Amino acid sequence: MDDVAAILLAAGLSRRMGDRNKLLLHVAGKPMVRHLAETYLSVVTSPLTVVTGHQACEVRAALAGLPLVFAHNNDFGQGQPGSVATGLGVVSDADLLLIGLADQAYLQADDLRQLMRWHRSNDSRKITVPKQGAVRGNPIIVPRVLRPRLTENPDRPGCMRLTRDRPELVQFAPLRAPGFYTDVDTPHDYAALRQKEMEGAQ
Repeated sequence: MDDVAAILLAAGLSRRMGDRNKLLLHVAGKPMVRHLAETYLSVVTSPLTVVTGHQACEVRAALAGLPLVFAHNNDFGQGQPGSVATGLGVVSDADLLLIGLADQAYLQADDLRQLMRWHRSNDSRKITVPKQGAVRGNPIIVPRVLRPRLTENPDRPGCMRLTRDRPELVQFAPLRAPGFYTDVDTPHDYAALRQKEMEGAQ
């Protein structure tokens, strides 16, 4: 079985949530970022790398006690590509690398396992991206051989550039689980999530 590492991006400004950091809002009785970190920890075989930025101290406190490696993106206000590059600088050299978002509160461990199974059953030399119709999802899987390509252009690092500029390096996994395609970005999103949790508890 392949060695699996992951980068969890938790550096964003959370602008669309208003004055609250969405990653610190509670999901399943714990901060969202912790919920996602525990989900990834259940499937990786190498240390989980968490990239911090906005309210880094608060995010780290929410993750206290978990076996993590932290990387801080000093330029977190410039967007996700820099956070990916920051994580790549410290993540372990595993066969497979998951790169995911810390606001995908619906994502489950079984979703991640399904994504990895699909990757291994298809062309494991390519980057695997979940896709449903025209909608791309996260996390993506990057095999070790392609990892250097994510930072080969220092002015345009990250996943989005490579997966769009070099489509021959990408394969799309037609997976249906909503966790791949649903972020919690706004107060409305969070209210819907809480409503779903309450319905599930009844």
